Amino acid sequence: MEERTYTADAEPGDTVTVAGWAHEIRDLGGIAFLIVRDTTGKIQVKFEKDEMDDDLVDAGTNVNRESVVTVSGDVEEEERAPTGVEIVPESVEVVAEADPELPLDPSGKVDADLSTRLDNRTLDLRKDETKAIFEIRAEVLRSVREAFRELDCTEINTPKIVATGTEGGTELFPITYFGQEAFMNQSPQLFKQLMVGSGLERVFEIGPIFRAEEHNTPRHLNEATSIDFESAFYDHHDAMDACETVVKAAYEGVAENCEDELEALGYEDFEAPSGEFPRLSYEEVIERINATGELDEQLVWGDDLPTEGEKALGEDVGSHYFVTDWPSEIKPFYIKDRDDDSELSTGFDLMAPNMELVSGGQREHRYDHLVEGFEQQGLEPEAFEYYTKMFKYGMPPHAGWGLGGERLVMTMLGLDNIREAVLFPRDRQRLSP
Repeated sequence: MEERTYTADAEPGDTVTVAGWAHEIRDLGGIAFLIVRDTTGKIQVKFEKDEMDDDLVDAGTNVNRESVVTVSGDVEEEERAPTGVEIVPESVEVVAEADPELPLDPSGKVDADLSTRLDNRTLDLRKDETKAIFEIRAEVLRSVREAFRELDCTEINTPKIVATGTEGGTELFPITYFGQEAFMNQSPQLFKQLMVGSGLERVFEIGPIFRAEEHNTPRHLNEATSIDFESAFYDHHDAMDACETVVKAAYEGVAENCEDELEALGYEDFEAPSGEFPRLSYEEVIERINATGELDEQLVWGDDLPTEGEKALGEDVGSHYFVTDWPSEIKPFYIKDRDDDSELSTGFDLMAPNMELVSGGQREHRYDHLVEGFEQQGLEPEAFEYYTKMFKYGMPPHAGWGLGGERLVMTMLGLDNIREAVLFPRDRQRLSP
């Protein structure tokens, strides 16, 4: 293709060829304007009808919105133009004509519901606001990776097709694997634990997880992105320190590198969290939620935290916070109990502030205790022998966590629905596109 100039780089006196989409056409009689949009912004193309060839004017003013066009011409200063410059065209080529009946309006002048937007994601991402979410999401992942490397982690990739589920149960998507039953993995949990017993020692992974949950809420997905961390010779306190570091790094990266995107979303005072995240025991959390008076029934020991309770406490705390010292009986088998009280686990959650972002803890590294935990939760240790047998060969103490990537973006930007943070979300109703 002919050498291209991005619209943001067009300067008065330049002769340029810009390529993008026909964003808008304004016909004022003797003069008309074509607004061309590319990934860097928009630029005005001016057609003075009496002074230009009719075919040129026709090509630039009778094109359907969202058609792909290239425009070549001279850049002139024009204070009244949206960007202070405009192109006086010498040629206009319609590269790909768009259907005049668009399923949604990429200019954003006409709103579309979320379902329509998801059905037409390509068009939806032509809107500055939607595009900004995914530029920010990309920065979150870049910043997170950089933070992990500063923590001396090795990036790994674990299987997404497995013979057994991480935690058993019914939240598994079954598949046929060459005549055998297999499942889409719920979590890299067991595999990342095996890695900390290897020479790698401290690892992270960013990848998809699959949960066949029946939830159909604004905060649940059936395919999600999990940001996972695991380290040998870490306890749960060390793991929480690492978690806080990584989450803050994500915010700091966005604050530093996504100024235009934040502006597109209407954020004027976006700031990374400062200060240490409070660490509240499960017992204290229950007491504080009960004290809000927001629940119809008081929480008792062993209850999960209901959504309305998380919201009430989040408003009270006013920031990210950890919930620690969960009852052992409601945490997975691989979470280690506290040495000084077997009724309490080393498990923790990070809330942000009214939604769970992270689940983690110190892991049970002693073979006998691990097998006993399987049996207590009604799981067959034999089905997990690939995992348990490695604990016979010198497994160090270790701890880690899993962070929901979409939930991090959702809570960071205050999105109403987690599906807004996924290009092509998968839920109970949506398998396509």
